[in-house]
Amino acid sequence: MPDRAAAIAGFLDAAGWGAARHAPLAGDASARRYRRLMLGGATAILMDADGDAAGTAAFDRLARWLCAAGFSAPRVLAADTAAGLLLLEDLGDDLFARVSDRSPEAAERLYSGAIDMLAALQRQTPPPGLPAWDAARLGALTEPFVTDFAPRAGIDPARAARVPETMTTLAAALLGPPRVICLRDVHAENLVWLPARPGVAAVGLLDFQDAVLGDPAYDLVSLLCDARRDLPPGLAARMTARFAAATGAQPEPLAAAAALLSAQRNLRILGVFARLARSGKPGYLRHVPRVAAHVRAALAHPALAPLDDALGPLPEGMAADA
Repeated sequence: MPDRAAAIAGFLDAAGWGAARHAPLAGDASARRYRRLMLGGATAILMDADGDAAGTAAFDRLARWLCAAGFSAPRVLAADTAAGLLLLEDLGDDLFARVSDRSPEAAERLYSGAIDMLAALQRQTPPPGLPAWDAARLGALTEPFVTDFAPRAGIDPARAARVPETMTTLAAALLGPPRVICLRDVHAENLVWLPARPGVAAVGLLDFQDAVLGDPAYDLVSLLCDARRDLPPGLAARMTARFAAATGAQPEPLAAAAALLSAQRNLRILGVFARLARSGKPGYLRHVPRVAAHVRAALAHPALAPLDDALGPLPEGMAADA
């Protein structure tokens, strides 16, 4: 891609980083690519979102908003959003996942920091222009479960087809109108531990360009019902109680909302992981048992009985060649 290489070189030259050394960083399910740049004793991160000018502009806009509000999104050092290029502050490698693996005893402190950050974030007036995830949208977002996961997991198609409408009905009954900013992918692979920074700034934020207006429990569920890792026993319950105390949420409505949103989010993830596996990324299938377990746990809440009835039994997993 000589044209792309030339565009990147020109962007970095203009930003004063043309002579930097490059080291690729691991990506995830998105098409964005990241490189760590090293110049003298300084580092920065190049985000290359070729072909996604809108997503790049959203990242740029939300990063600046979060930083201005006192949160630790990466500072934008240079931007060419039309070209899909951002030069970002390097927040380092201490992802929550890595710190927790190195020091399991740190989990309480890390997740307490994340809960406090979410509570503070939800006290902010959201930036303008965020799409609203209302009941109809939440129901529609479960379609990947219907189209991608259910047919390959042997789930009765008629049952699967009832899920979006049932989800919409339950969301209208159990959730209020979308009212807080939801970053959507708040989990241990997207949070960086920055203990030298004070207060909520100790939690670095990496993935927020798809932020929406939604229910306060959405990012809580994203954090505590992690698709990729198991939390220490009892941690989720303690963090949910901490969130309720910090936000003033009543425990019973919060539990119902969290159960519904866990079911919604994890049904969608099952579909997305099945789609990724079919497109040549079978590694995501190792997470299917955990994600399905999140759904089953959510369905145990009495308020979700209609969804439990519509869905029926979920399989434990899905074969790589399904």
